[in-house]
Amino acid sequence: MLGACARVQWWRKYRPAVARLTPTCVWRISPELVLALQDRFGDPVDAYVNGSQVWLRDDGPGDVTVEWRLHPVANFERPAGVDTYDVFPATTQALAEGGAPPAPVDHLWDGLEAFAAYGDEVEPATLGAATASSLGIASDACGVVDDGRIGDDWEKSGGETSIVDALLSQLNA
Repeated sequence: MLGACARVQWWRKYRPAVARLTPTCVWRISPELVLALQDRFGDPVDAYVNGSQVWLRDDGPGDVTVEWRLHPVANFERPAGVDTYDVFPATTQALAEGGAPPAPVDHLWDGLEAFAAYGDEVEPATLGAATASSLGIASDACGVVDDGRIGDDWEKSGGETSIVDALLSQLNA
């Protein structure tokens, strides 16, 4: 028979006893948000098969590097005929020209998250002001989140949960 400690999942014993809270700001998805990202930041510096789009910019408070991450919808499926790295540019080009994007933005992404990329200490309100200035749109919510828990829950669900809903749930709690 296994003792209580042996039944604990192996990775739990390597996690800190106290959750590390990350200052973050979140925007719900809209075509206007996607166009603002393109207009202000250009194409993402990285794109992932899971649908995430990422920008790294030194536009945080005190020139802190901010990671801007456009989170995919739950169960994201890349539109047919569009490469992983072309989803965002193809979508923004179509929106800017008044055409039909490869998929509606709310079928691609749930929203945008911005946080200090390298764990720099920053006050949520200060981050909120800096990100609103950089993007030209104030966030829907700003505060601290346990991003480790959100990531673990998303991984356990196999991508079937919304990261943005989880972020907003913690920020509005």
